[in-house]
Amino acid sequence: MKTTTKPNKPIVEHIYTADPSAHVFEGKIYIYPSHDIDHDGPTNDNGDQYAMEDYHVLSMDNFASPCVDHGEVLHLRDIPWAKKQLWAPDAAYKNNTYYLFFPARDHDEIFRIGIATSKNPAGPFTPQESYIPGSFSIDPAVLVDDNDKAYVYFGGLWGGQLEKWQTGSFDPNGKEPAPTEPALGPMVAELSEDMLRFKGDPQEIKIVDEAGNPILAGDEERRFFEGAWVHKYNGYYYLSYSTGTTHYIVYAMSKNPLGPYVYKGKILTPVIGWTTHHSIVQFEDKWYLFYHDSSLSGGVNHKRSVKYTELTYNEDGTIQTIDPYKE
Repeated sequence: MKTTTKPNKPIVEHIYTADPSAHVFEGKIYIYPSHDIDHDGPTNDNGDQYAMEDYHVLSMDNFASPCVDHGEVLHLRDIPWAKKQLWAPDAAYKNNTYYLFFPARDHDEIFRIGIATSKNPAGPFTPQESYIPGSFSIDPAVLVDDNDKAYVYFGGLWGGQLEKWQTGSFDPNGKEPAPTEPALGPMVAELSEDMLRFKGDPQEIKIVDEAGNPILAGDEERRFFEGAWVHKYNGYYYLSYSTGTTHYIVYAMSKNPLGPYVYKGKILTPVIGWTTHHSIVQFEDKWYLFYHDSSLSGGVNHKRSVKYTELTYNEDGTIQTIDPYKE
């Protein structure tokens, strides 16, 4: 299936796609989204409306070419440890191998992060027998740094269960911090050389304001909610993420991949639909933001569509805010 792409328009319309992780592999743009499906299940803060069961890979030769759907590359039935909800994935390349990182609920209903591998960026992908030991929560995003070290960033509140892991083990009654307390940050772990394990225990990333004070849990326009993404530009690491309840994509900067990160501002204003989730990628001499909204489905939150638009840096390295509906 091929669709001609345009900025701020769905890159495919024959299926619903969300949570796009975009990369340049083998000179092409590859997008690894989640695949929204229609169903009669409940809609709630636990995310039961997002009942995704498989992954497709999309690709474009460039931004003037059609978007190709390479079809189903991994299905829930093929993952021994997973029970349901194949949510937002990411991909990485190392060791002459393509790795697909993905979250799913295990048979105890706890979100874990799994890995599947392929020799082809378009898949199909073969899953590991079990999830990454010590992994939890959702939204894995992988950075393979210039020195070949690889880091996975992950975590999400509410349905993503991050607040239930504050003691180091799963607490089904775990709550978010009070509004006046520091917000929970995303987690990060360096990956082993074979990309299949954490080198050490995951650690929380600190996000602070310009004065070095932690962003508070009640600061819902700036605090981390889900959907972390890390990219590099001019020597800085950029941590971008969704604020969830206020529906922004925002970002913070650091000289260290582990942080702390200093909050800088908004990248994307709210889109149609409750969730917002993105990735940032350079192709040739320009940078692009991939994101999703629910415009194609008329605002149905679990029928989303991946879009893209150009991203612009200011001279000081900050990012210009994007309104996805401004002509």
